[in-house]
Amino acid sequence: MASPSGELSPVIAASTHWLSRAYPAGSPDSIAHTLSELQARQAITVAAWLRYPTEMDAALVAIAGPGGSAVLDWRAGSEPDDEALEAEGWRTWVDEVVVSWAACLLADPMLARRGVDAVLAAVPSDTSRPSPYPRIPGDVPHEFRRLLTPDERDLKAAVLLRHPDLLESIAELHRDTLLYLLDAEQNEAALPA
Repeated sequence: MASPSGELSPVIAASTHWLSRAYPAGSPDSIAHTLSELQARQAITVAAWLRYPTEMDAALVAIAGPGGSAVLDWRAGSEPDDEALEAEGWRTWVDEVVVSWAACLLADPMLARRGVDAVLAAVPSDTSRPSPYPRIPGDVPHEFRRLLTPDERDLKAAVLLRHPDLLESIAELHRDTLLYLLDAEQNEAALPA
C-alpha cells in the first residue's frame, strides 16, 4: 500500500516509539516487544493517514511540526528527566492527536475496522509493486492484520497496549474528533466511554 507521503515517516516513527514505551510489551522477550511494537505502528499509521490524508497535509506537518509529546507524557506519567531531554529530541515529532486516535483504535476493534476501511478508501493500493500477499476484496488487509485480527501471541504481547482502561487517559483526549471523522458518533453507546 502506498502511503499518502513519506513526510509522515518521522511522525509515525516517533509516535510509535512513544506508544511502545508508554505501554511496553507484556513480557520482556524481544519477540513480544516486536509484536507489540508492530501493533502500535499499525495503529499509529492508520491514525496518521486519517489525520494527514493528503500530501499537502503531510508537507505542512513536516514544516510546522506535530507538537510534541508534552501533554501525553504528563497524562501517562512518563515525563522524561530534565537531564534526558536533550537525548530525547524524537519527542518533538510525536503527534498528540495521532497517538490518541491510535489508542482509540487499539482499544476498540470495531473502531479500528472503521479506521482501516476509511484509509483503504482514501489511499490507493500500489498495484505497480508486487506484493507477497495480494489483497482479496473484503478480506483483512495484510498491512493492518495485527491491528484488526491479532492472534493469541499478539494479544499476549500487547496486553498493556490494548487495555481500554489503561489507554483511556490518552484515548479520551481526541476521541470525539475521531468518532466524528469516522461517522461513528451514532454508535458511541457501543464504544468504550
